[in-house]
Amino acid sequence: MPGESVRPLERGLAVLRALAVAEQVRAGDLVRATGLARSTVDRVVATLARLGYVREHGQELHLTPRLMELGNAYLAASGLSGEVAARTARLADKLDESVSLAVPDGDGVRFVTQAARRRAMSVAFRIGDLLPAERCAPGALFAAEWDEAAWAAWRARVAADPEGHAFPALPPGPAPLPSDLTGRVERSRATGWALDDQLIEPGLIAAAVPVRDAAGRPRYALSAVSHTSRHTAQGLAELVLPRLREEAAHLESLPPAPSPYGEAELTPGQPVDAVDAVDAKAELGPGFLQSLARGLGVLRALGRAGGDGLPLTAIAAATGLPRATARRCLHTLELEGYAAHDGRLYRPLPRIMELGYARLSRLGFADIAEPHLRQLTDRVHQSASVTVLDGTDILYVARAATVRVMSVYITLGTRFPAYPTAMGRVLLAGLPQEDRARLLKAEPPRPLTRRTVTAPADLNRILDRAAADGYATADEELEEGLRSVAVPLKDAEERVVAALNVAQHAGTAPLDETVGALLPALRETAAAIEADLHTAARFNGVLMP
Repeated sequence: MPGESVRPLERGLAVLRALAVAEQVRAGDLVRATGLARSTVDRVVATLARLGYVREHGQELHLTPRLMELGNAYLAASGLSGEVAARTARLADKLDESVSLAVPDGDGVRFVTQAARRRAMSVAFRIGDLLPAERCAPGALFAAEWDEAAWAAWRARVAADPEGHAFPALPPGPAPLPSDLTGRVERSRATGWALDDQLIEPGLIAAAVPVRDAAGRPRYALSAVSHTSRHTAQGLAELVLPRLREEAAHLESLPPAPSPYGEAELTPGQPVDAVDAVDAKAELGPGFLQSLARGLGVLRALGRAGGDGLPLTAIAAATGLPRATARRCLHTLELEGYAAHDGRLYRPLPRIMELGYARLSRLGFADIAEPHLRQLTDRVHQSASVTVLDGTDILYVARAATVRVMSVYITLGTRFPAYPTAMGRVLLAGLPQEDRARLLKAEPPRPLTRRTVTAPADLNRILDRAAADGYATADEELEEGLRSVAVPLKDAEERVVAALNVAQHAGTAPLDETVGALLPALRETAAAIEADLHTAARFNGVLMP
């Protein structure tokens, strides 16, 4: 029923796909990539920006970590959990090789979990990357389940695109010699595992075993990846296969993850939409594509589809949409390859991961924080920074400076003692009492200015107050004339992982006045950074400094 598709949703997905494959994109680039009119692109971009999925920096458009909530919807529905990710990381430690989980996606293989070894010569794929089945070990395991129509589609794709240009994750350069996929499939059926002997690029090798569902079909492929400077392909297989098979058996024994929301619990109420569509429509008028926002809300709601999926009534309730509207959105998502249904239940498909997940999964903590720091600096007209605790020091890991006649000049990598700084006090206040005492004892406080607090009892009272109030100050304690207000940044488990501050010249205003002027903006910025961090880290390890 093509007439039931939602055109604004189709156009929005096309723009997201174009944004996902390019490093630097402007609106004109999207016009050329999608074939849409400039006015249509502008409305799509305005809507995506209002949803928090796109950030405009000058004329350039950038995807934001919030977009990862779309891919997270698929990962949640697929049954991945923190336990699976943690076990993958432990297996990588045991094998001392990179380990990944992949799922079938058409005639390709998409990676959904990655635990990489950090070496000068490292091999890893990004979560969300798609590889052709013929050029990786998991492909032979998944192709063993193809019917004749799937094999015909694969042969047509290979004939039309022998170099694999449709797979951006493939390394540049000529493809290796064509692999005998049918022969590799037969060997995997006979042995129960599959080998990649430099199918992707010279030097890269991998061994994979299937993780099967209750019906015996390969649900995931569990792989160990290395390179020929460490092992031969056969040597890698002999080393890792016992551990891979043991881990696969454990994953198969885990019960299917149920939906976190039973159908009876999904009643009309607070929708899962990222923004209030009514408010956004009032704000942007015709520039806001309500149908696009609703369609992406439906896609997010599919993240609740544990097990076999969700019925239409549950999706409509979760989004607050009429059943007919939800049905049209689901029909469009199905046409675009992002959802499927069996006649009654709907579930998300791994193709959702192509909507920027691979690019965003490589963002580090500083990458996530910096755009918010720029916005904070523009708002308060003072420099803003993020630090982490490194021993007894704070270490500057992200910063946005403002241009003033008299400004605070600090570079990334700068260190200061923690005890006389607002950020250090926030970080120390977030530690258990024994760890705090150990660090203060390791570097006994000494006066750096006439106002530096050094008495242990006084410092502990300051830290207790910072923990209770959720912020800390330092007024000319590190350096004469320097005043700072800081708030904590917390991970999803409410652990303090970093600190955010604004520093300025003390001037003649009282400290309370400075706190009143800066604290609301600091807290709003911290909440925005934390929201992005929690989204990015839900199924993906964010690199911390």
